[in-house]
Amino acid sequence: MSVDALQRTLDGQRTASDPKASSWVAANAGAGKTTVLVSRVVRLMLEGTPPARILCLTFTKAAAAEMSNRIFKMLGEWSIADDETLIRSLREMGAPFSPDDLPAARVLFAKALESPGGLKIQTIHAFCQSVLGRFPLEAGVVPQFTVLDDYNQSVLLAQAQDEFLAFASGDADWDGRESWRDIIPTIGEQALQELIAEIGANRFALSDLTKNGALPQSITKMWQTLGFDGPTSAGDVVRQACDDTPDTALEQAVSALLSGSKTDGERAQKIQDFLKAVGRHAFWSDYKTAFLTQSGDRRKSLATKAVRENHPQAYEALEKEQDRIMAVAEMEKAAVIGQLSQAMLYVAEQIVDRYARLKRLDGVLDYDDLIKKTADMLSRPSVAAWVLFKLDGGIDHILVDEAQDTNPLQWTVIQKIADEFFAGEGTSSVVRTIFAVGDEKQSIYSFQGADPAEFDRQRSYFEQKAVAAQRKWSPVDLILSFRSTSVVLDAVDTVFNAGDLRHKLTAAGAAIRHETRRMGHGGLIELWPVISPDADDEDDPWDAPVDRLSRQSPPSKLAERIARTVAGWLRSGEMLPSKGRPILPSDILVLVRRRNRFVDELIRRLKIYGVPVAGIDRMVLTEQIAVMDLMAMAQFALLPEDDLTLATVLRSPLVGLSEDELFDLAYGRGNTLWQALRHKSAKSGRYAKAFDLLSQVLAMADMVPPYEFFNRLLTEFGGRVRLVQRLGPDAQDPIDEFMSMALDFERREIPSLQGFLDWIAQSKAEIKRDLDHGRNEVRIMTVHGAKGLEANIVFLPDTCGTPSGRHDARLLTVGDGVPQLFWVPSARYDTALTAAARAEARAVRDAEFQRLLYVAMTRAK
Repeated sequence: MSVDALQRTLDGQRTASDPKASSWVAANAGAGKTTVLVSRVVRLMLEGTPPARILCLTFTKAAAAEMSNRIFKMLGEWSIADDETLIRSLREMGAPFSPDDLPAARVLFAKALESPGGLKIQTIHAFCQSVLGRFPLEAGVVPQFTVLDDYNQSVLLAQAQDEFLAFASGDADWDGRESWRDIIPTIGEQALQELIAEIGANRFALSDLTKNGALPQSITKMWQTLGFDGPTSAGDVVRQACDDTPDTALEQAVSALLSGSKTDGERAQKIQDFLKAVGRHAFWSDYKTAFLTQSGDRRKSLATKAVRENHPQAYEALEKEQDRIMAVAEMEKAAVIGQLSQAMLYVAEQIVDRYARLKRLDGVLDYDDLIKKTADMLSRPSVAAWVLFKLDGGIDHILVDEAQDTNPLQWTVIQKIADEFFAGEGTSSVVRTIFAVGDEKQSIYSFQGADPAEFDRQRSYFEQKAVAAQRKWSPVDLILSFRSTSVVLDAVDTVFNAGDLRHKLTAAGAAIRHETRRMGHGGLIELWPVISPDADDEDDPWDAPVDRLSRQSPPSKLAERIARTVAGWLRSGEMLPSKGRPILPSDILVLVRRRNRFVDELIRRLKIYGVPVAGIDRMVLTEQIAVMDLMAMAQFALLPEDDLTLATVLRSPLVGLSEDELFDLAYGRGNTLWQALRHKSAKSGRYAKAFDLLSQVLAMADMVPPYEFFNRLLTEFGGRVRLVQRLGPDAQDPIDEFMSMALDFERREIPSLQGFLDWIAQSKAEIKRDLDHGRNEVRIMTVHGAKGLEANIVFLPDTCGTPSGRHDARLLTVGDGVPQLFWVPSARYDTALTAAARAEARAVRDAEFQRLLYVAMTRAK
């Protein structure tokens, strides 16, 4: 790094933090985005802006907390700093000052604490929640609404789906019944489950096509897009094709073919059978094989050379018919897509409406509601002016963090508020600004609607607004990294400047270039050879649980190598040259694309080697052993005659029978396992202890609510101690979350044990764990979860796979504005229209796949 590069970066940071200019900052990973945000907020306050009039929108609650902490830390230090220290800090920030300004800088800490409303540093969801809370009638929401968390949202969605399935299987009159019944035999149970899941995931896009009586128009437009005037079946297409057959030309072609070889004669016979048939549509499939292969491709030749040369007109007729049949085949597939998509829209209407009704009954909104309802309110002329007038009195400056992950609907909210900043002088002499900082290369949240191209579109939008209003506009590029060493960044540049990869990172496809502040610091990129599976030496499936990886599988071998390597570093005191000290467990971060069996295997291997490991950043609650044991105990209490559940409970840490004791109890028992335990308890103290414990559990099952049931099980009966002793301290988090869910259930529902078990099973609740809080442990995270974090040593064990066709979207988007959504279960249904949409979706997916790699590589310090 040159001195000029550092100076350019510092100058760029000062320009970006200028409180009198709107600014758009494109910053590489590790380029100090948070520093710029903090500096801008503080400089706004130094200029006299009340803290409550600054709105800073962040992507996550953790980012909001980090920014708030850094601002208050800086202001707190200023409040007690001597003149020399304070002057140096102000000068580094680029803030103009005079000695008379120092007292004002010292009291900013108190102003930020005492200001009504305080600093508005929050996620956009939290901001929209506060706006809707102030204007519930204008937004059409229930006053004092509550916000659904993820697992309660999944419960309500599952309930809506169950209600629909019960309704669809009944006799109630419904416009979509015929479509529903038609697709059931076509798609099968698996595809039906996928359809319902897709509808749940895309409910807001689908609601635009189905709400407020829009469904008939959406269906009509969908059929027109496919090339039909209205609903059409594949059979309708075939019958029309049979009526349009050019009989005379084909009869002449048959005569010509009969003069040729045996193969020509066989083709002639198929055509002739079709032409003579009374119900031609029944012969269509066989007729097509005269012109197309079984896979639906054109046959390369429709006649032998002799026929082609002696009967050119007849052969031309055959070629024209082949073209027509290809077009008919395309229309057949289009008709199938239309029927599937029409049924999908009918189903979507039912599920979306039922989900919305359930939310209204509970007086709740989900996270997507917060954004959509705020955007809708601010877009309605009848109420927008009033709402914006009231908001206008409270916001002078908007700062947007991680702008590349802000989706178009979220930008709509920001635009509606910020447009007032450039609407004219008005009655305010305050210079009002918008600021955004992001990195298109780190846009990895397409599943939340983020579009990396939106970053540039919004930059152009606000630049035009600022220039038209004659306001100062400052675009800034920050390429200098304060995080990573030159070795790491050189590797990043080398990888992504190869081939066309840079076009996948940015819309413009500009060369990827990083500079580093840490020239001369230690750094290493190490590539390990790919591990291939062994052809022999397979494990005996009877020797290990079926859900454990084979010791010879590549993921298992890789987990062993990583664990052995890390353990070797820690044991030998391997030095970390850039820090001048031995490697610590907290220096190490393992990044994967998704949580799978490899992650479980790596955690197990690290624990075997005695390496402190924090577990994974997210876990499905009902898949945790401790929670499964607690749920099994409750299931036993509800139905003690269930032998399998009781056997699970007896072997769990909650009871603790050995394998031999369970076998002795179960083998040859002649009745239920519970009766066998009752009988054996009279003869053996070990069984008596288990029977006494389970009898107490049974006694309280119908008498106490879920939270008290599990609390007594964990405390009075010593369940928590036993679970932690057997499973380790990692069991504490899922147990605590499980108990929190029990309390939450009791606040929402009738507190029955059966109801709670059903509720938690439907919710598929996920624990999100903060692994960046200073514990000296190896962290294992997904790339998405590690966004914004860093580590001295990063392992990327999941870089050899590529997105596969099974991850293709089934709901394909066609068109702009309010686009059409076509439900295409697999590529075999594709027409040219949907194939193009699928190819576009794959290109978007593949580009994000590369951006995931960029984010992962740039976590390394």
